[in-house]
Amino acid sequence: MQQITTLDNGLRIVTQNMSGLETVSMGIWNFVGGRDEEENVNGVAHLLEHMAFKGTLSKSALQIAETIENVGGDINAYTSKEITAYYVKLLADDLPYGIDILTDILQNSTFQEDELNRERGVIIQEIGMYLDTPDDMIFDYWQDKAYPNQPMGRSILGKTDIIKNITREQVKDFMSSHYNPNKMIISAAGKINHSAFVENIKKVCNNLPNGTKNFRIKAKYNSGEYREEKKLEQIHLLLGFEGINYHSDDYYSLLIYSSLLGGGMSSRLFQEIREKRGLVYGISSFSSSYTDTGIFGIYCGTGENQITELIPVLCDQLNNSPTTITEQEIKRGKAQLKASLMMGRESAFRRCESAARQLLVFNRVIEPSEILKKIEDVNAESVKKIAQLIVSQPLTISSIGPIKKLETLDKIQDRLK
Repeated sequence: MQQITTLDNGLRIVTQNMSGLETVSMGIWNFVGGRDEEENVNGVAHLLEHMAFKGTLSKSALQIAETIENVGGDINAYTSKEITAYYVKLLADDLPYGIDILTDILQNSTFQEDELNRERGVIIQEIGMYLDTPDDMIFDYWQDKAYPNQPMGRSILGKTDIIKNITREQVKDFMSSHYNPNKMIISAAGKINHSAFVENIKKVCNNLPNGTKNFRIKAKYNSGEYREEKKLEQIHLLLGFEGINYHSDDYYSLLIYSSLLGGGMSSRLFQEIREKRGLVYGISSFSSSYTDTGIFGIYCGTGENQITELIPVLCDQLNNSPTTITEQEIKRGKAQLKASLMMGRESAFRRCESAARQLLVFNRVIEPSEILKKIEDVNAESVKKIAQLIVSQPLTISSIGPIKKLETLDKIQDRLK
């Protein structure tokens, strides 16, 4: 059972005590991400996340890392389209170190010019590594075509030319204008005492940013195509549609459709395209949601000659699957979702992260029993309905590799009923 306290400044603190553990995971989740950036500072949210670890008024970058690692802990962070998170994993007795470090970097980071210049180089190397990994880049290219000329479509890493020129003041301004206690959740799970944790947070959280920017440009999906002829052994292909947002009544129905279509070795796509025809090594489908939109896609890698057979088969599967869904497939999909939910609850970090995300997106923590009921309420008719809706949407495709034999977007779209 979680406990939630809201401080006078709007900051929400949620904890979940997990009996039997000797560890604790704790983090600060901010409802700020890549889609909150202006185009001229694309990548600044991710750069800020890096810079937060590069020194505060009282600690150097090395001291920040050593404080956690000297006690065997782990400290990390991530930036997504809508959320930036900073977190630690520690033995429970060492939690005060985590509280000190995370609250310090959120309140007292100095963003020193020499550290910023070094970190630019690190991120430019990260961008270069990403560009050398087509099975990663294919997703960014797809997003750019699906959501053109808007924050939702831009890369979280940003572009090299922008990263080279973002100033210290722009990084500081992004934090001070977007970070706000009302858009923050401090979450902890494991061996934790709620009252003591809240009191410790109260003592140190007295200088949080109070940004007033709270407007996001609504995502607008558009069909598009990215094609890059490149000398590779495989064609990397991502074929996708607009999905659904977090609040949709069909959220779990679409997850179950994704599972039966391409969610494992027993899925339709894996069985038909890999096992029966040998056209790919791996193929999978996925459903990703955001606050106001979503993505449903299929990713695979295939050979230059195999692509001509793969596309018709893949389209046939998309056309036929909604009307041929079986009760056994629904049952298996439900079992996979339930197992994933319950296994995740055995992880302190997963529980910690889930509670924070739910508070940010739904303004409440959702009990597992409610989620299990929603999964159980899914039936073949609800899966069929959302599957037909998704596949009827305009198509977006991104591809990299020896793609001369890959059909055009319009031709592939025509194959879909």
